[in-house]
Amino acid sequence: IRTIAWNPTGHLIATGSADRSIRIWNPEKPQVKNSTELKAHTGGVERVAWNPVKEAELASVSSDGTSSVPLGGEGLTIAWSGDGSMVLAGRKDDTLIPISLPPDSAPSPLTPLPQSLQTNQVIFNPVGPPTTLLLTEGDGSVKVASYPPDEHADTLSTLHTLHAHTSACISLALSPTGRYVAVGGSDALISLWDTTEWICKRTLAAMQGGVKMVGFSWDGSFIVGGSDEGNGLDIAHVETGEYVYKIETQAPAPCVAWHPTKYWLAYSGDPGGLKIVGAAGGSM
Repeated sequence: IRTIAWNPTGHLIATGSADRSIRIWNPEKPQVKNSTELKAHTGGVERVAWNPVKEAELASVSSDGTSSVPLGGEGLTIAWSGDGSMVLAGRKDDTLIPISLPPDSAPSPLTPLPQSLQTNQVIFNPVGPPTTLLLTEGDGSVKVASYPPDEHADTLSTLHTLHAHTSACISLALSPTGRYVAVGGSDALISLWDTTEWICKRTLAAMQGGVKMVGFSWDGSFIVGGSDEGNGLDIAHVETGEYVYKIETQAPAPCVAWHPTKYWLAYSGDPGGLKIVGAAGGSM
């Protein structure tokens, strides 16, 4: 499993795998026979993401160079706008492909946005039309840019630059409250940034390898990161930085995703594939 994501209501969870498949699970019925397999790609699935305003619309990006449209290169990451009107797909050559999703017509790719630095993940402002875009960069920084891009230059205008890590930034997450941005780095650190003043409030250092995914609990109180190195998932309290619980795993767990309304955490890595832990949680 390379990627996992809950739908907006938490009734479904999607996984994308190196075997080119996407599978949709019902957490209440964890047997494979109750899941739905989607075969939309001819290469490994790098990222899945649900439309934030629709319960059953999923976007994916693959190493076969496709998403909703051909990308012209291997896909790496994807993000929805807060209003569900578009997705932004990122290629492994650090080019971003905006894709417009008109309600009554086919997806339409817009002008590509090549980036000068390694770009592993992007996220939009979470509510309403896209106005702000956050991008991880290979020099250890995070760029906060205005969106849409300048129509004359086809470039993103930088609003702020967060000098977050000493090596490449890999992952991003915005807290549900909008108060913090979490940045995961290849230096095995998670930094927490205040979104009002754009200053680093604290750094979490329990991880043993690069932070492949990072996520906040539904209320923004807790945070966890996933990595390809080291066993276990360390959950920290956002306001204090104190580690409050460790989920023991038999193998590294690179993919993590919190349920949108409950203290349930889904993760990959252990034998058997996807697991969900928490109140009334279990394994899948």
